Amino acid sequence: MANIFHKIRANLYRNYLTEDPDDYSIRVIADRSLNISEVCEIAVARGGADVTAAAMEHAVKLWLKEMGYQLCDGYSINTGWFTASVHIKGVVDNPLGQYDPEKHTIIFELHQGALMRKEIPGITVEIQGAPSTDGYIAQVLDVKTGSINNLLTVDRNLRISGSKLKIAGDGKHDSVGVYFHGDSGATVKVDPTDIVINNPSELMVVIPSVPMSTTCTLEIITQYTVGYILNEPRSITFDQTLTFA
Repeated sequence: MANIFHKIRANLYRNYLTEDPDDYSIRVIADRSLNISEVCEIAVARGGADVTAAAMEHAVKLWLKEMGYQLCDGYSINTGWFTASVHIKGVVDNPLGQYDPEKHTIIFELHQGALMRKEIPGITVEIQGAPSTDGYIAQVLDVKTGSINNLLTVDRNLRISGSKLKIAGDGKHDSVGVYFHGDSGATVKVDPTDIVINNPSELMVVIPSVPMSTTCTLEIITQYTVGYILNEPRSITFDQTLTFA
C-alpha cells in the first residue's frame, strides 16, 4: 500500500447530469486559492526550496510569462507536472475559410502530466458528507467555451446549477441578486434583466465585466426557499475561483 502524504476534503453534491436521485458527485473543498507568492513562501517554510521565497517567485513569474508567450505562438508545453496547449474552437465552412475572431475562440488548456499522476497514490480523500441543505452551487458552465468551474466569458451566458438558487425576495432587500467579486476588490451585481433563467436548481446569467480583475468569486443572495420566502436574505457562495477568459 502506498504511503499517504496528502489529504483532500470533499463534499457530495447531487449529480444533475443523470436522472438518478441517489447519484452524487464528489467535489473538492477548496479552502482558499494560493497565489504564486504564497506557494513560494510555503515551499521555503517546509523545506521544499533552497532559495528565498522572493527569488523563487521572481523566477516562477519569469518562466510563466515566457510560457504564455510561447503558447501564443502555437507551441505546446510539457513540464512533466502539467502540459499546456492552445486550441481553436469553432468550424470553418469551406476549404478556403480563415480564422474569424467573431466565430472562433482561442482556448488555452492545461492537463496533468506524468509527474503529477505519480503523486495520486499518496493522496487520500475524506468525504465530509453532503453540504448544508440551505442551498448550494454545484457547478457553473461557461456556455461560450464549455468550460466547467473554470473560465468566464464576459457578455456571454453562465449556467449555474445547484439547489435553492432562485433569485426571489419580498422587495425589502436590495441585496438580493447575483454578484461577481473580483480579485481587484471590485464587485459587480448582475442586472436583473441579465438573469436569463431563474429556477430553483438552475440560473443562467449574462457574465458582467469586473473592473481590473482577472479572477473572481460568485455569490448568490436570495430569500428563496422551498414553499416560501425567508424573512432575511441568505448568501450562497461558490467555493471555487473563476477566471475571465
